Amino acid sequence: MQFPQIRLQSAFAQTEIRTTPAKLEIQQSPADLTIEQPKADLNIERTPSRLTIDQTKAREDVGMISVARKTEMDAQQGRSDLLAGISRRVQEGNEMMMIENGGNPIASHAKRNLDHTKPFNIGWIPSPGSVKVDYTPSKVEINWKVNKPVIESKMNKPEISYTPGKAEVSLKNHASLKIDFDNLKYIGTNYKNSI
Repeated sequence: MQFPQIRLQSAFAQTEIRTTPAKLEIQQSPADLTIEQPKADLNIERTPSRLTIDQTKAREDVGMISVARKTEMDAQQGRSDLLAGISRRVQEGNEMMMIENGGNPIASHAKRNLDHTKPFNIGWIPSPGSVKVDYTPSKVEINWKVNKPVIESKMNKPEISYTPGKAEVSLKNHASLKIDFDNLKYIGTNYKNSI
């Protein structure tokens, strides 16, 4: 037995999407950096040391006397001898005036005026301590100043390049509907028809 049939065959529509991805490029240049370090200021002040050696007395001990010093020493010795001579003569004159008091002033004067030179035993030439040494040490003053570094920086902006993405939508296949009849008959009053 044959049944009438209606066959439907359909196909959905198909879309197609083509995309181009977005493109982002970022380029960052390094910052410009300048560093300058000034040298430190250094100041050194030095007072030189001083050494003074006075050997005048040592030279005098060995007989090396300057003319000015020898003249000065002779003048002092002459004055001292003059005063001692005046004192001695006054004393002897007073003793002679009082001769009536007894004694033998002339003999005592002669005995007193004899040269009583003492024998030389041990001596040091030059004498100890005759060389005078004076030393003043040097002084050093150091002054310094640290200078801060000079830093200059310049930031560079990033370079950004952007290409937007695309999406293209298109219809790949259209929708379709296919209808097929089988064993379908139309029977009218006077006729019969197969579809």
